[in-house]
Amino acid sequence: MARRKIASKSTIWKPDGFSIRETSLTKKKAKRRQISLSSKGPLMETALFSAASLFHGDDDSDDGRDEMEVGAEGKEEALEYVERAHEFPGMKLSVREFSSHEVNANLLWPGTFSFAAWLVKNQSILDGQRVLELGSGTGALAIYLNKSFGVDITTSDYDDKDIEENIAYNCRANKLDVLPHIRHTWGDPFPVSRPDWDIVVASDILLYVKQYDNLVKTVYFLLKEYKKSSEKSGCSTITDKSGTQVPAKSPMFLISWRRRIGKDQLLFFTRCKNAGLEVHDLGDLVYLVRMKS
Repeated sequence: MARRKIASKSTIWKPDGFSIRETSLTKKKAKRRQISLSSKGPLMETALFSAASLFHGDDDSDDGRDEMEVGAEGKEEALEYVERAHEFPGMKLSVREFSSHEVNANLLWPGTFSFAAWLVKNQSILDGQRVLELGSGTGALAIYLNKSFGVDITTSDYDDKDIEENIAYNCRANKLDVLPHIRHTWGDPFPVSRPDWDIVVASDILLYVKQYDNLVKTVYFLLKEYKKSSEKSGCSTITDKSGTQVPAKSPMFLISWRRRIGKDQLLFFTRCKNAGLEVHDLGDLVYLVRMKS
């Protein structure tokens, strides 16, 4: 059964300083709600996270659908959204997030905001560069970078129509032309054979250890097969956590993470090194990954 988007009517009320739009609608006999919050930073307790089926182990017994998307009668429910106003450095963005999604957490995590702040302080590295974001989710970071600095940025995420359409929705909600988007599942052949993105960025995409090898494979391809699209050198320096000046030369992968729990949080960077990449800790939980010199 195809999933349907939700239309709604709204009423406004304001508890504890937040503006909440509660929407009520009926799908057959069941009532559905869509909540819109206006706040500073992410309020993740309001958006339910559901593990993605593609990350399940071989011994998982479900049929690949998210349990919150299947109703009592065994029929798929309509997608639910949470739409909130989020504070980014210098601007507020309206972002629609999935309350639950079959293959994508699709929420704004803390790393997005800290990475945005870090990029503001180091915006010279973005000057004139073509950027690709992996695991774009809602597209909020890409929207922010385009609106703030005019960055030529392409979004990408799991090969899923709903994710792509939601990113497009968020672009339009923030008065921005829809950004180019690439559907790609990490580890699969990349749809562009000669990538020409000078910088690849990502934030809070290290939640699933089972996907680390696939992510490394994709990052390695994007860096190794990079083909410069302009004469601009795209080289500056960044001071890493130890105080060393690190050349920020294209191509490079910049990743910020904050949402990762447990001793395996650095496994991804170990696997990058094992694949022939070098990793620099830039501080503030931001890392630079590039081909070994």
